Amino acid sequence: MRYAKLGNTGLDVSRVVLGCMSWGDADRGWHPWILDEEAARGIIRQALEAGITTFDTANVYAGGSSEEFTGRALRDFARREDVVIATKVHGRMRPGPYGAGLSRKAILHEIDESLRRLGTDYVDLYQIHRWDPGVPIEETMEALHDVVRAGKVRYLGASSMWAWQFATAQHVAASNGWTPFVSMQNHYNLIYREEEREMIPLCTDQGVGVIPWSPLARGRLTRDWDAETARSETDEFGASLYVDDDRRIVETVATVASRLGVSRAQVGLAWLLHQPAVTAPIVGVTRTAHLTDAVAAVELELSDADLVELGDGYRPHPVSGHA
Repeated sequence: MRYAKLGNTGLDVSRVVLGCMSWGDADRGWHPWILDEEAARGIIRQALEAGITTFDTANVYAGGSSEEFTGRALRDFARREDVVIATKVHGRMRPGPYGAGLSRKAILHEIDESLRRLGTDYVDLYQIHRWDPGVPIEETMEALHDVVRAGKVRYLGASSMWAWQFATAQHVAASNGWTPFVSMQNHYNLIYREEEREMIPLCTDQGVGVIPWSPLARGRLTRDWDAETARSETDEFGASLYVDDDRRIVETVATVASRLGVSRAQVGLAWLLHQPAVTAPIVGVTRTAHLTDAVAAVELELSDADLVELGDGYRPHPVSGHA
């Protein structure tokens, strides 16, 4: 495994981040394909043995049980000081006006709940899961700064939003002497590259680390276009992200993978790892083979010709992933 600084910080993260949305308590109303705790522990242990040190979850994943499973496994298999735990806040956790969003009241409650579920005194990277139009950004940024000052959070990050919103948040933080965001977790892969227009140039200019979600386009880049999986059959959100014209990119990935003698997943992830702005993709895993491919992708060298071939089939998409 290789490691990189997260933006302009001293925080080293593994070049593959293990996404933890794939497991949790199915009884709490989440995706039907999620893994149980025993399976999750096996994957987390394998990740640690492969040198992955960075784990990304969210309070909303499986009603908080993803945090619980992840926290218990990391306590059993790793030393706290050797791993980077990232989680998020925004999604609905309970009924009522304070059960979701980025108000001061919600943030101060949810950080304590995440710490309890994770079984740790602090989170390394605390991210706003989306923009909250119902709360002044000044209120959100001050509350986030306060959880950093309280020692409950080491660094702050954000996830999918418009570039102007991210710039506004950073300006508010700088103007008030508050803690800024050091990372952007955005929707970015070979099929969806709209982030290259404004968000990624902004992050590059400002020294913000980029840790993309859905780096393999919900698995689209790993299989034939018409192939279905248990996840794709029930993933209404994922079905809205990509269009039939994207088939040509999937076919190109298959061609390059065959020529190089590697899996399609390795090619799709390696393409992202060759993008200068990208610190580390967040890879969701439901089988050990997925993790093996992700780790191998870190060492896969793509030629300039490979990169041109993979990128040539892209067509503009409607912006997606912000909601």
